[in-house]
Amino acid sequence: MEKSSENDWLSLSEAAELLGVHPGTVRNWSNQGVLPFHRTQGGHRRYKRSEVELWKQSQSVLTAMEVDTMMQSALRNTRLQISEGVLQNQSWYNKLDEEAKEQYRLSGRLLLQGLSRFLSVLEKEGNQQAQRIGSEYALRARRYGLSLVEAAQAFFFFRNSLIDSMLKVYEAAAVRSPQAWSQMFRRINAYTDQIMTALLEVYGNHSNGSK
Repeated sequence: MEKSSENDWLSLSEAAELLGVHPGTVRNWSNQGVLPFHRTQGGHRRYKRSEVELWKQSQSVLTAMEVDTMMQSALRNTRLQISEGVLQNQSWYNKLDEEAKEQYRLSGRLLLQGLSRFLSVLEKEGNQQAQRIGSEYALRARRYGLSLVEAAQAFFFFRNSLIDSMLKVYEAAAVRSPQAWSQMFRRINAYTDQIMTALLEVYGNHSNGSK
């Protein structure tokens, strides 16, 4: 190992603490050649602090191109998640006619496409997009005779499909950055919370106005 200050070098456990992961995770990353490390004369692993910090920084943010590629993969996964066979197990879905079923199948894909726009546009525009989607879910549920509970169940089904698709994509892409994972969950929560709020408001207003 090259000569340098003792503080420049980290043990496996110290590198794990710096990265905020379990030491076993650092060992696996090292074995896979993902995280650079060095060997002492005694054969022990040592990690250069500057290399670990640079690696951590490079893993903390996904590029726009990576996000776009991952969203396309998530869209393909979502099509599988909302297949006819899976939807047949939903009680609210079986109350619908064929036209309504097709509208809801499409809405699941539009939910993910809306998330993609939410992630890529300015916050104000993204919030407006989420509110429009929530309004559409509410009006569609009213149009096809679903109760508020059933409207919420329909949205939760598609929201869960969206989350599951994003998880699969992140796992397949081997995204190891805790920051990237937490950012993804925070953005999905912000997006879907606004949709649900708009759904409740528009459904309630529409019900009151029809009395």
